[in-house]
Amino acid sequence: MASHWIDIIEMLLRWLHIIAGIAWIGSSFYFIWLDNTLEPPEPGSENAKKGVAGELWAVHGGGFYNPQKYAVAPASLPANLHWFKWEAYYTWMSGTALLVVVYWLKAQVMMVDPTVAVLSTWQAVGIGAASMVGSWLIYDALCRSPLGKRDGLLGAVVFVLLSVLAWGLAHELGGRAAYIQVGTSIGTIMAANVFFVIIPSQKKMVDAMRAGLKPDPLDGKRGKQRSVHNNYFTLPVLFIMISNHYATTYSHPYNWAILILMSAAGVSIRHFFNLRHKGVLAWQYPAIGAVLLLTVGWWTTPHLAPLPKVDGPVTFDQVRAIVGQRCVTCHSTVPTFTGITQAPAGVLLNSPAAIAQNAQRLYQQVVVTRIMPLGNVTHITDYERAVVAAWIAAGAPTK
Repeated sequence: MASHWIDIIEMLLRWLHIIAGIAWIGSSFYFIWLDNTLEPPEPGSENAKKGVAGELWAVHGGGFYNPQKYAVAPASLPANLHWFKWEAYYTWMSGTALLVVVYWLKAQVMMVDPTVAVLSTWQAVGIGAASMVGSWLIYDALCRSPLGKRDGLLGAVVFVLLSVLAWGLAHELGGRAAYIQVGTSIGTIMAANVFFVIIPSQKKMVDAMRAGLKPDPLDGKRGKQRSVHNNYFTLPVLFIMISNHYATTYSHPYNWAILILMSAAGVSIRHFFNLRHKGVLAWQYPAIGAVLLLTVGWWTTPHLAPLPKVDGPVTFDQVRAIVGQRCVTCHSTVPTFTGITQAPAGVLLNSPAAIAQNAQRLYQQVVVTRIMPLGNVTHITDYERAVVAAWIAAGAPTK
């Protein structure tokens, strides 16, 4: 009964995380597009006299819209002022809760890979937590330093440091957990940007106006800088969110480098769209992104050491015995492996029909990527992998 409710909690957290993430990333995309598409008013026009820096006309959902952005602030505040912050907060809170439920509470299964590093549960969780907090502190310090005044160089330095983080985590944690912890570190930076910089800067401007003072333009610039940073973080984070479905990336011997290439492709593609909104058609950036993605496709082509030769025909009973010993502790209706409450990815292997149905999954995960069992916690041998491969090559017969 308890495991059922843990599964329900995990499902609801994942659903909330997706909903909040869509709202947050959607608003990020929209406002960056809005900023980059605004057109300045005619000199001497009524809007120019009011301090409007840019405006545009749009049509959507059967209506016409006329957003305007002020150079600093309007002459007076409206009674109802909309804020955009809870999307970020709920995304981070739900994502962190999901991280705890799925990874931290099952660290020995989901985070620790003995072939990478032998860690205790608290060591693995501590590394994950430290990566999140440390990433924000270092990033924020860089933004507040003189380097923060040079956006291009700052962006390059942050990318290099996050690449170093990916390399470090990949040498301490299992590949899937390393990817997720890089994602939560970036997500922490993004949410902290909203909580510690963007919203406080906006509040300072609002408070100044309510006190009858002129807002400081620097507050707006600080908030804007962090908002743009968050926009460039979005595509790498979205890839990391789906990466756990693609073992060819996180199981690669150089999984950290694969993550760097995918992130660089995301940043390059995002930069293309941001420039396009300004009316600049810079095709070199999606071209760079495409080259990086093709490089990932080529580099992740399986080139594993050959498996031992299997003499004679393989019977289904041999395969069933291997699966029963190495896989069923997790992939069953009621898993018996410590920390696992439901079959990963919903894959069941506790019956002949289920094994036959998932033959291609077995081949991909056990033979091709060899990511399963995670961290090889059940000590499957290369010969056993070869038996599974030979069975599938013979058509996966069940008789």
